[in-house]
Amino acid sequence: MSTTSRNLEACPYTSVFYSYLGISCGLAFSCLGSAYGTAKSGKGVVASGVMKPSAAMKNTLPVIMAGILGIYGLINAIVTNTSLSSLGTEVPLFRSFAHLAAGLCTGLSALAAGIAIGVTGNAGVRAVARKPKLFVVMLLTLVFGEALALYGLIIALILNFSGSSGEKICVQQ
Repeated sequence: MSTTSRNLEACPYTSVFYSYLGISCGLAFSCLGSAYGTAKSGKGVVASGVMKPSAAMKNTLPVIMAGILGIYGLINAIVTNTSLSSLGTEVPLFRSFAHLAAGLCTGLSALAAGIAIGVTGNAGVRAVARKPKLFVVMLLTLVFGEALALYGLIIALILNFSGSSGEKICVQQ
């Protein structure tokens, strides 16, 4: 008859906390970046709408792109939570730190992208209201700003799926 116990060095009871901290940080920072980008570029949309009302709908593109940033945090939260639900309470410490790193990677890159989109969108829509030929330049700059958050999400997904072969480490014989 063999008895099994929990390996507390590899799987402490507090390891789940770090996974949920990653989820909350990822979502919070992503939404913070989304909110900043929306507010800052929305300010420019309103100002450009006064200058040229016919271009107001076309100039909402930065606001839409900033809104997508929060979705990146939500995707990371769903993927991490799905990974956690399959593990139960026995989460290896290296896995929980990977979840924390994934959340921070998603959240902070989306925050940086939100700042980039907000600043670019604010100045860009005002410039497009004066010179419509600058729309393509603004669009390209916004795409490169959005790519920052996409890079963070890709790395977060890699982190979430890394180290999945060590689940048996929590059981000590």
